[in-house]
Amino acid sequence: MSDERTVTDDAPQTARPVYRQTRLQRVLAFLRNTWRSLTSMRTALVLLFLLALAALPGALLPQWDLNAQQTAEYIAENGWWGELLNRLQFFDVYSSVWFSAIYLLLMVSLIGCLVPRTGEYLRAMRSGPVLTPRNLARLPHHARAEVNGDPDEVIASVRRRLRGWRITERNEPGGVRTISAERGYLRETGNLVFHFGILGIIVAFALGAMYSYEGQVIVHADGQEFCNSGIFAYDSFRPGLRVDGTELNPFCVRVDDFEPTYTEQGQPVNYAADIRYQSGEDLASGTWRDYRLEVNSPLRTAGDRVYLLGHGYAPTFTVTWPNGESRTQTIQWRPTDQNTMLSQGATKFDPPGITDSRTRRENQLAVTGLFAPTAVFHGNILTSSFPDLTEPAVAVDIMRGELGMDSGRAQSIFEIDQSMVDSGRLERVARENLRLGESITLDDGTRISFDGVRRWVSLQVSHDPTQGWILGFAIAMFVGLGASLAVKRRRFWARVTPLDTDGDSPAEARDVRRSVVELGGLARTDQAGYGEEFTVISRDLLGRTPQD
Repeated sequence: MSDERTVTDDAPQTARPVYRQTRLQRVLAFLRNTWRSLTSMRTALVLLFLLALAALPGALLPQWDLNAQQTAEYIAENGWWGELLNRLQFFDVYSSVWFSAIYLLLMVSLIGCLVPRTGEYLRAMRSGPVLTPRNLARLPHHARAEVNGDPDEVIASVRRRLRGWRITERNEPGGVRTISAERGYLRETGNLVFHFGILGIIVAFALGAMYSYEGQVIVHADGQEFCNSGIFAYDSFRPGLRVDGTELNPFCVRVDDFEPTYTEQGQPVNYAADIRYQSGEDLASGTWRDYRLEVNSPLRTAGDRVYLLGHGYAPTFTVTWPNGESRTQTIQWRPTDQNTMLSQGATKFDPPGITDSRTRRENQLAVTGLFAPTAVFHGNILTSSFPDLTEPAVAVDIMRGELGMDSGRAQSIFEIDQSMVDSGRLERVARENLRLGESITLDDGTRISFDGVRRWVSLQVSHDPTQGWILGFAIAMFVGLGASLAVKRRRFWARVTPLDTDGDSPAEARDVRRSVVELGGLARTDQAGYGEEFTVISRDLLGRTPQD
């Protein structure tokens, strides 16, 4: 079928071709218009706003990768609304489809916007100022006067006055000399630097998500060591997309002591841990370096950062079986009240000397309950009145039976498997409040004693190879924004025309060379202030304030 047809009307019958777009042309036109819209600066700003808006749920709602338990509780508490938000990935914002789509569109938009603008900017820098207009009087800023001196002398004085401007000189017929000057290119430079800074931050964040990792670990503050040797060394670990945990930066940390400071009302003032660390050549030589780790003073070593997140207590229990064998464990318990550090947990024991696996599982013990660093009893109810360790006590339930540790399922160290209790395979055999040094004896003669308390600290190791780049791009953004706001783009022209003297004038008058100087100015931005600058330049060149 032909793409051309002839249309006629009633008035002289002249044929004119009308072209009809093919389907391919329509598709190409649609793609071209879509690309132009996507790569406009307005679209980039809209996408940047949408990205900031899309990040809000990640800050306001619990996230699966940060706190799975809290997220599950939030969904359960909010019913269908929580389930809907979960299906829409509001609890996994930064890896959601819609957040990633906005992120990628913003990156494409910025690249498509900045590449042609950069080319135009470089071409403008090479081309020099525009030619002097024919009619300078039509410009917003204009001045004209006669001055002493020939055009060469006047042009030299204009050149000296415009030092620091980009200048182009030209000769016109009749001995006329012109100067075109422009200043303020730093404004466009700052604009480009600002937007390239945004693009750099976006790319750096994307690379950081691929090559960064973050892990948390609890370390007892009694000389216990932690080494960054692999995922297995952490209690929780969040790797980047390209991190498998096998090539972590090697370093070790030893926590010797932890010292909290509280007000009289129990409010925390400062947390500090005395640690020693080794990395690099220290690992081979066995050298330990001292460092005082505080909440706002992370340790930076081996390209990683070690933060002090929090602290807690680990009660020590000793179980002595009827045959005289005993086992002692010190396991951290989790604070449930940050104001008083009332904590709960579960310390689990396997009976010794039993080879039959079924019998061993049926006689496992767990000491569960509450720990109070400063104990207060309301009847038999234990609470804590102060977060520091002054009068420790525990309220424990002794559970005996199958703990489920051999089931192959992951199990929290802070609690027992409730399904074992519900099925009757794990039963409570005693309940007691114990102060430090006290013990409880079970019906079979097994004795459980509360022997001591140790402090533990929670450390976070963060690795982000793009952190320095992000800082650099952020500084570039602010510098570029400042330049684009502070610098004014303006143009200045001068036309110097020689003035012919009258032949009837005295000889001494004809010896004085004079020129007509016409000045024009144009601000390339809407910022005020160029009028004052033009007035000053005109007064310096013409010897008077312009009246135009």
